[in-house]
Amino acid sequence: MSSKAIETLKESYAYCQRLTKKEARNFYFAFITLPKHKRHAIFAVYSFARIADDIADGSKSFGQKKELLEKLREDLHSAALRKANHPIFIALSDVISNFNINPELFDQLIDGVEMDLERSRFLTFNDLSLYCYHVASVIGLISIEIFGYKDERAREAAKNLGIAMQITNIMRDLKEDFLADRVYIPTEDLEFYGYSEEDLKNSMINENFLNLMHYQAQRARQFYKSGSELFQYINPRSRACVVVLHGLYLRLLDKLENEKFQVFEKKVRLSSSRKLIVMVKLWITSFLIKSR
Repeated sequence: MSSKAIETLKESYAYCQRLTKKEARNFYFAFITLPKHKRHAIFAVYSFARIADDIADGSKSFGQKKELLEKLREDLHSAALRKANHPIFIALSDVISNFNINPELFDQLIDGVEMDLERSRFLTFNDLSLYCYHVASVIGLISIEIFGYKDERAREAAKNLGIAMQITNIMRDLKEDFLADRVYIPTEDLEFYGYSEEDLKNSMINENFLNLMHYQAQRARQFYKSGSELFQYINPRSRACVVVLHGLYLRLLDKLENEKFQVFEKKVRLSSSRKLIVMVKLWITSFLIKSR
């Protein structure tokens, strides 16, 4: 690689780091625990996911979004062939090559974003879990290739952690998503707990709503528990990232429950100081976990 190419690659990774630091919030606090080369790789993966997510959440028409996602897919395929011009794809090309990541996983992420465009309701949890796989679990499967693992059970644990985190996001963003005409809580759950979309429109917090949300939280905790098995399978030098990410999101879920799911008036967040304290504690804890 020429000196110019090396400098371009460094600049591309720096671009991804700046984007991640600006947008990632909870993720960034976990990412910084990684060794440098893995940290830069994760920044590139996050940046790609951010582009895809921004397309789905943007103000363009359905047709324009589909075109942008198709262009994103073309850029991805070019990156996999070491042909890229944009900083994110220059970095991503290097990541795919260095960590031997199957580009199909990135394709599956784009598939998930397209699901966001084509459907706004999910009848059952099985329907929702397929969506969660594409927009969250796939990121976990990509990430563990960067983190390093030897036991194939890491893959199932990574999928489950992704689902847990996505359910937490769904609970936190309930109002924001509804205003965008998206309801991710399964219709079967809404019907079982007697909470209608009209109630959601009116930001109704009643016993039915609290029971519904407690059930979502319980479901998420089951996936966090099975997702925590990833700790023992991951390369020890990368373990802190997973432990911190799991811990930050679990504490966000705790806060949602402790504040009785007051998601209509504000967006529930952990403060930066709280995140930092949690990160340090969990980073230390991660060294006590034994590998399998």
